[in-house]
Amino acid sequence: MGPLAGVKIVEFAGIGPGPMAAMLLADMGATVLRIDRTAAADLGVPMARHHEFTHRSRAVVNLDLKAKAGIDVALRLIDGADGLIEGFRPGVMERLGLGPAICLARNPKLAYGRITGWGQEGPMAHAAGHDLNYIALTGALHAIGRAGQKPTPPLNLVGDYGGGAMYLVTGLLAAILSARATGTGQVVDAAMVDGALSLMTPIYAMQAGGRLSAPRGENQLDSGAYYYEVYECADGQFVSLAPIEAKFHAELLRLLEIDPSAMPAQRDRAGWARWKEVLSERFLTRTRDEWCHLLEGSDACFAPVLSMAEAHAHPHNQARGAFIDVAGQRQPAPAPRFGTTRLATPRAPGSVPVEEALAAWGLSPSELGAASGAV
Repeated sequence: MGPLAGVKIVEFAGIGPGPMAAMLLADMGATVLRIDRTAAADLGVPMARHHEFTHRSRAVVNLDLKAKAGIDVALRLIDGADGLIEGFRPGVMERLGLGPAICLARNPKLAYGRITGWGQEGPMAHAAGHDLNYIALTGALHAIGRAGQKPTPPLNLVGDYGGGAMYLVTGLLAAILSARATGTGQVVDAAMVDGALSLMTPIYAMQAGGRLSAPRGENQLDSGAYYYEVYECADGQFVSLAPIEAKFHAELLRLLEIDPSAMPAQRDRAGWARWKEVLSERFLTRTRDEWCHLLEGSDACFAPVLSMAEAHAHPHNQARGAFIDVAGQRQPAPAPRFGTTRLATPRAPGSVPVEEALAAWGLSPSELGAASGAV
């Protein structure tokens, strides 16, 4: 089920963007087989299997990638795959005997996806790093934060998942389409630093056009503008405002019963501090729910700031089915939605029988020999 039904992906176990990319592909119907290493590996803070949401909807085999038998099994799986995902440091797959030269010689149509922080080459290619380091090199981290404060880490959304997983998926699908048209596969070098920098393209455009000229926290989209900001309410909760366009700004003032003639013009930067004072005082007069009753659903570009514990219960998320239950674990539903292709309900990590996944390869567990083991 799903638009990627029939697409086969071999995923080498990793953390962060690799599993996220594999989840997205599996959510859209691809058959993804995850290869875990039998040798102990440091994959970050351990979690219970049922909490590894990004591991959903795919089977797992354990292989000793330091043994010839394990490599032989991996190569058999790669032979029948449309795509591959690996997130080791540059050179590791080559040393294992699973590098792109060997794999593409055996499977010329393979889309060989490599996800790293710094890319496959460059002076920092072999250095350790994480999301925060990658976005630091792009200008993104420097631009995020409030005036007079140090840069604020935006979770690990920008590097790992936006610049990493999303660009890996895009590149893999493009390479698979190209291989089907030309018969020739290729390597997809998805570097988080490249992807995060690509995400910054419109921000760099704003800088070039003079719309992002002030220091951090003093521009329109970085909390400098009063009309693109969060405000505290009487109950200590917060709401968000973003009426950038004049007509939406006018609607906000109408609903808040503020006379615009008594205030500085919206684009007058010198008046932004005064506006923040007025709006801060106004929002402190009611609770978040009371402001929702007045503003939610209007053209004032308003939404409550919900915690992760609250988000699932919001009526809009409920109506959209934005959260699903997978084996008793509430988690975000697959995205995006498709008009005619139905997506299968995600399956809990570890619940997909390896026999089911291998059937897509025309193989059975016994054919893989003692080097493999289902998880």
